[in-house]
Formats: sequence, structure tokens, C-alpha cells
Amino acid sequence: MQIGQLEHVNLRTPDLARAVQWYERVLGMRQGPKPKLSFPFAWMYSGEKPTVHIVEVKTVEPIHNPTLEHFAFSATGLKSFLEVLKREQVACEVIQVPGVNIQVNVHDPDGNHIHIDFVDAESQDVEPGVIKAFRDAGMRDANS
Repeated sequence: MQIGQLEHVNLRTPDLARAVQWYERVLGMRQGPKPKLSFPFAWMYSGEKPTVHIVEVKTVEPIHNPTLEHFAFSATGLKSFLEVLKREQVACEVIQVPGVNIQVNVHDPDGNHIHIDFVDAESQDVEPGVIKAFRDAGMRDANS
């Protein structure tokens, strides 16, 4: 057996409509075909793939030390994405990982950490000072 690409993430939320709207407005995803199940849920598509599954639950127990720290998407259009975040008033941190990519870190309404990855060349379209240098101290602390 050989593992392929990650197919999807499954998130729980107490407010399905709010979550769906956020993924549509902020990440430009769309709802798409899904199976018929007995509980409220949505499949959010990036392109032709249902990459984020969102299930509505009555309550979500807070996780103080999650083992899944984030999930990520690759994307194009860094400048326009930053404009969407500003318009939607979504806080972000933009980091350049040397020789790898530019990561735009955001949190959805339920606190899930998502980073959107752009190729380094797109940094030319962004105002100076927006992109921070990557510092791995936090990762070292997390691994201690």
C-alpha cells in the first residue's frame, strides 16, 4: 500500500450555517454533492474535491492541547486573498518560510487553525511589512 493525498478534514461545529458561510466567503469554497445522512452536515469543495466536511453537533468540547494543530491548502492569488481577509475582518498572520512558501494563517469561527500556502513569487504583489519572517522557536517549544 502507498498513501496518497489527504482527502478531507472533518470538523465539528455547533453552528453549521455560520461555518458554511465562513468557508464560502473567506476561503471561496462551495457546498457540493454529499451523501444523504441522518444528521446535519455540509461538504465544502475546493475545485472538484470535497476537502472540508463540517458536521453540526450540539456542543463542541474545548480541546486545550489538540494534537491536530492545523490543516493547510495550497492556493494562488495572495494579494486578492489578503483583500478578502481585510474585507471580512478576519485576523491573519502572513509568514514566509524560506525556500518553501508563504503561509497565511487564519482561524475559522470555531477556532480551527488553517494555513493557506502560496508560492514565494507572489510576495512581490504584497505591500512591504505584511509578510513576516518564519521563526521556528514556537515549533521547538511545542515539540519539547
